[in-house]
Amino acid sequence: MDALDRKILTELQLDGRLTITELAARVQLSVSPCHRRLRDLEREGAIRGYRAVVDPAAVGLNFEALVFVTLRWETPDTVTAFEDAVAAVPHVLQAQRLFGEPDYLLRVATTDLTAFQQLYDQRLARLPGVQRLTSTLVMKNVIDDRPLPES
Repeated sequence: MDALDRKILTELQLDGRLTITELAARVQLSVSPCHRRLRDLEREGAIRGYRAVVDPAAVGLNFEALVFVTLRWETPDTVTAFEDAVAAVPHVLQAQRLFGEPDYLLRVATTDLTAFQQLYDQRLARLPGVQRLTSTLVMKNVIDDRPLPES
């Protein structure tokens, strides 16, 4: 991947709806080579997909929490069962496995505190292998969905 590929990625992260003509102009390349590079980036997996970034409040998800998960034990079967189960919970927007304690960090969005409490009690606390859940509420997103740096 060279500097031109990185520029293409930067431009697409800023506006994924660019036409190939607009993208080529922004990276100062003619359309055909730009299109080839774009397809190569997609084929190689540097571009995993395209999507709309939706404002959670616009769809009624006004409440966000971070949930720290500690598992009872970390056998391969427990980790797989937990990860499969958490992937099936639509209100979990992001799940990260961590080094040390806790074992996981979940970013959860719900309509309000009551909905979060129900999700916490009925789904999250019952995930396979969970020993302890600790949560904190998000007051404000200062940086959210920032494009990756060029290098």
